[in-house]
Amino acid sequence: MKRLHLSLALAVCLQWTACVHAQETASRATITLAASCAACHGPQGNSLGGTPTLAALNKEYFIQRMQGFKNGSLSSTVMHHHAKGLTDDEITTLATYFAALPRHTPARAPQQPFLGAQ
Repeated sequence: MKRLHLSLALAVCLQWTACVHAQETASRATITLAASCAACHGPQGNSLGGTPTLAALNKEYFIQRMQGFKNGSLSSTVMHHHAKGLTDDEITTLATYFAALPRHTPARAPQQPFLGAQ
């Protein structure tokens, strides 16, 4: 009987470990997928200017826009290329990821006078 309890406890621990590992892998996959967005939309979705900030963006709005880029109903310069490479599940995962990130106002670089060639 003691051996059965030990076996059950071990099985539960292994199953829990597998679940935790799956969640970590999904998180890593999402972070890796979102990293390609950072080139234009800033680190963790906080734009440094010129492109929309994705952090704290409404999930449904993100999905609507990405689906529009994907199906061609919204015009863009480059987003249609990115969106067409994503599955619907990946778009939803990114929407959830960016909606959960905090929005930060970017720090402005100090103004420096242009002195020309010196």
